[in-house]
Amino acid sequence: MAAAGAGAGAGSEGKKRGASRSWILFDAAGEERVLDADKYAIMHRVDINARDLRILDPLLSYPSTILGRERAIVLNLEHIKAIITSEEVLLRDPSDENVIPVVEELRRRLAPSSATQHDGKENLSGQHDVEGAEEDESPFEFRALEVTLEAICSFLDARTTELETDAYPALDELTSKISSRNLDRVRKLKSGMTRLTARVQKVRDELEQLLDDDDDMADLYLSRKLAGASSPVSGSGGPNWFPASPTIGSKISRASRASVATVHGNENDVEELEMLLEAYFMQIDGTLNKLTTLREYIDDTEDYINIQLDNHRNQLIQLELFLSSGTVCLSLYSLVAGVFGMNIPYTWNDNHGYVFKWVVLVSGLFCAFMFVSIVAYARHKGLVGS
Repeated sequence: MAAAGAGAGAGSEGKKRGASRSWILFDAAGEERVLDADKYAIMHRVDINARDLRILDPLLSYPSTILGRERAIVLNLEHIKAIITSEEVLLRDPSDENVIPVVEELRRRLAPSSATQHDGKENLSGQHDVEGAEEDESPFEFRALEVTLEAICSFLDARTTELETDAYPALDELTSKISSRNLDRVRKLKSGMTRLTARVQKVRDELEQLLDDDDDMADLYLSRKLAGASSPVSGSGGPNWFPASPTIGSKISRASRASVATVHGNENDVEELEMLLEAYFMQIDGTLNKLTTLREYIDDTEDYINIQLDNHRNQLIQLELFLSSGTVCLSLYSLVAGVFGMNIPYTWNDNHGYVFKWVVLVSGLFCAFMFVSIVAYARHKGLVGS
């Protein structure tokens, strides 16, 4: 209650300053609460700097990023903006419609498994089973990271499926009928596909970068670093990293067990995290392959449309050639008719009344022969189709 009051007080102070933001907090004990805290309260709580917190600002456009810090994981994946520690998860804007499914999944997946298992077991044997399960379960930060990765991969895959559902029928319709409406529809779908591809590509590149660097993956082992700092071999008890977290004591036994692995030289073992990242890397890579296939289909459709347009253009050129040839021939015929239509006395016209008819007939036949000759020459040279 005191912590809730402190959170409420921090929230009111943040509102006064006009810089408050809504967060929801999940801790390792299965508790959750909404925080309306300003950036300074959040920075003090999870011990990160202002530059890292700025990445999570929804008013700023930052690409998808997963940063491993000394005591926290700063995670910006599209609409999922979270800070993960070894004890708690802070998720930004929990009332957003795209974030609500993530909140529900965190609520379900981060509940302590020991409480569920304890209900179905006897006291003594149940306690031993719970301890074994606790030793075998993944660290808290990995479970939280898995929820966010699963959520963003599913979200992007769903957007890709919606785009495919709209794009393929639109492309088929454009292929059957080229019109301004269909072209504009495909143009908008292509723009949306380009933007979605860039978003998916960024998430994929971020996961690939983590997988390629063992040191970056080791930075995400917050429980291991906490255990190493609190281990007796470190020479000191380690600083109090989470002064505002009420659940720090719940991980002491787990930290002690993890410190054994650190002492024995397993601090560079990133196999567990690598397997986790590889699973979602394959999923996001499959989504990117869907978008690549769609882009290729769009490119093929554009090539087909360009071929059709070129064919229509060639047909228009052929028609223009026929019309130009006919115009030339009719111009010669009009020239003959114009010459003989002048009021000039012709002595042969008086003596031979049928000469003009022969001139008209011969000139007409000559013009028709000339037109056929032009068309035949054009076909011979391949200028027009057969």
